[in-house]
Amino acid sequence: MGLLEKTVREITPADERAAQAARRRWDSIAKPLHSLGLLEDAVVRIAAMGGSPDVDLSRRAIVAMCADHGVVAEGVTQTGQEVTAIVTENMSKGDTSVCCMARVAGAELVPVDIGVARPVEGARILQRNLMRGTRNMTREPAMDRETCVRAIETGIQIAQELCASGVKLLGTGEMGIGNTTASSAVVSVLLGVEPETVTGRGAGLSSEGLVRKVDAIRRAVAVNQPDPTDPVDVLSKVGGLDLAGLAGVFLGGAACRVPVLVDGFISAAAALCAVRLCPAAGDYLLASHVSAEPAGELLLEALGLTPFLRARMCLGEGTGTAAVMPLLDMALAVYREMATFDEIEVEAYQPLT
Repeated sequence: MGLLEKTVREITPADERAAQAARRRWDSIAKPLHSLGLLEDAVVRIAAMGGSPDVDLSRRAIVAMCADHGVVAEGVTQTGQEVTAIVTENMSKGDTSVCCMARVAGAELVPVDIGVARPVEGARILQRNLMRGTRNMTREPAMDRETCVRAIETGIQIAQELCASGVKLLGTGEMGIGNTTASSAVVSVLLGVEPETVTGRGAGLSSEGLVRKVDAIRRAVAVNQPDPTDPVDVLSKVGGLDLAGLAGVFLGGAACRVPVLVDGFISAAAALCAVRLCPAAGDYLLASHVSAEPAGELLLEALGLTPFLRARMCLGEGTGTAAVMPLLDMALAVYREMATFDEIEVEAYQPLT
């Protein structure tokens, strides 16, 4: 049995009894019932994920999967492929947007070279390269099925290693010029919608470039005929190594009963693949924000997730996951530290009927 199959079998639904215990704790706190909204809901869900109302998010990490995409040859991006390597190395130096935000959030950033087109150097980069970028999906499959499975399993292994080291909260991020094209193709196939519905400008594409991007996705789907009932087939034919690796992180985190934060559009596309592979993995997802990409809202609806933030963010890298980590810290501060109605000798609020 391969690691992917084994992991899928290990994932179990979240613990409803732990969720009920966490909700009782919230209801006992001396404040109006449910007045922290999504923050309360998140703590309840995290309790269910871990199987205990005693929630600990003291150690957290953001896994940034970095990979290149052969489809950039079709003129679907504003910048060249070389930017992927540059930003990946800057992640190792602590000099990208998510690095700055992760420091504030108290999160370890873990950049992973899973498919960058040229070798990258940096002490903090996990060297897990499987291909020097995918092939051009408008002409042939982006990668073979075996490589795709290995990429998913790479993400699983990284998540499991981090959880084994004591990480209690995982964030997801990515870096890869061309990855919004691959993500749009994957989402178009899995949700059965037209490419133009789920395709945006990515990192500043012109109107002419957007037309090329939609056309490239149409051609890729026509050439490869990915099977919408088989997420691995879709990822291998029109996806990317970064997407497959992130799908693995979602599965690995779920198997370890650790919450995994979904970042933006690309991360959500990978999350959709993970949930299609194992529906129970959806119990372990939290949406950080809704991406400004056209399919941002559509994807979260498909995943059944409500985002904490609506900030018009579309940077990627894991910036959305870093942004919400302090919100979770604040929610936990109230959950753990605030006095109860009994302690202050005040009659508790009662649910309205």
